[in-house]
Amino acid sequence: MVDSTTVLWGQTLAYTFYVLAIMAVMGWFARRVTRAGPSVVRPAFFYAFVGLLVVLGVTLHLVTYFTIPWKEMDMHRASITPDKVFEIGVAGHKFQLPAEKLQIACHDKVLFNVSSKDLTYGFGLFRPDHSMVFQMQVVPGHRNDILWQFDGPGTYSIRSTEYSGPAGVGMIVKDAVIVSCPGH
Repeated sequence: MVDSTTVLWGQTLAYTFYVLAIMAVMGWFARRVTRAGPSVVRPAFFYAFVGLLVVLGVTLHLVTYFTIPWKEMDMHRASITPDKVFEIGVAGHKFQLPAEKLQIACHDKVLFNVSSKDLTYGFGLFRPDHSMVFQMQVVPGHRNDILWQFDGPGTYSIRSTEYSGPAGVGMIVKDAVIVSCPGH
């Protein structure tokens, strides 16, 4: 699976160019419309441009859809048997992990099944540089799980990614998930 930082960087670049193109043409259009004199924008030109933006926007979304690495696993989730399942509880602003360190082997498909007994929390996995790998909302009384595959070694912290009151800011379990790959 492609790392989420690569996907985020690519999407940021693509959407930035798309928005800059829209802003540039809208600025040009506003300038032409507000200018004194007969420099009015022809409707055919304007609608052709809007059509082009629609085609570019839909294309960008389709390309984005096919570059999300975890999409394939989510689409076929019902037929995937995870290699590991971690049952994690959350209550009283604390994560209750099944072990002090959650050990995972590279390329294992892991199901994080998280349940809350009191409030809505978040469950996020973070790299040492504090960038997020993934996150989900954990709602009491509902199924809250995420299936993930790790393709490289790493050590990750768990954090709550939802506001659950002032005590929620301290919901961090440092170095809780350890992914090891033989030969790395």
